[in-house]
Amino acid sequence: MSERQVGFQNGVWPKLGNFPMPAKALVTAVILVMSIAMTGALGQIIVHDIIPTFFAGQHVGRHSVSQMGNDPQVQVGNEKDTGSSRGDLFANSPVREKARKMQPFYQTEQFVWTLKWTHIHLFGMNIIFIFMGTIAIFLDLSTGRRTWLVVLPFVGILIDIAAVWMKGYISPVFFWLHIPGGGLFGLAFAIVSIRALWEMWWMRNNLAVT
Repeated sequence: MSERQVGFQNGVWPKLGNFPMPAKALVTAVILVMSIAMTGALGQIIVHDIIPTFFAGQHVGRHSVSQMGNDPQVQVGNEKDTGSSRGDLFANSPVREKARKMQPFYQTEQFVWTLKWTHIHLFGMNIIFIFMGTIAIFLDLSTGRRTWLVVLPFVGILIDIAAVWMKGYISPVFFWLHIPGGGLFGLAFAIVSIRALWEMWWMRNNLAVT
């Protein structure tokens, strides 16, 4: 791969549009696979969290918070109370409250599960946006815009993780922090994906002054 192919000459930062075909194919494959994964995650949130909370009414039940598949509160009663895998995002869990009184918080099922959920999701989400951030730095945008596209998803991830702990130990109302948290990394993911595909396969003039 020559310097001319990637445009990395005379101090000009290389752009996606000037990448060789194998590199474009790799970037495209990463974006498509990540998009499928993100769509699946969104579908799970809608089916397991949003619908039971806002549309299921009284059918969800008072223990349903223990059934939520992607919330640390879910696993506390997932196999003890009912066979459901859905939950009410705002409900209080009697099982969790009882466990708090009987043993130190760091030994409770909720704390252990939340800790596992946190580190698994931090690793997983960070890996996604390390890939997407790498793609973002080669976009044909100003340095400032590329920097924001790299940083904002990680801010969103931290907000999203904080919401899990805060709604579990302070108040269920902190569920609403998932919206700005998820919104940040979701929006950045969409912008980087669409812009990258456009620059690689449709945009003609790919070299912009940064």
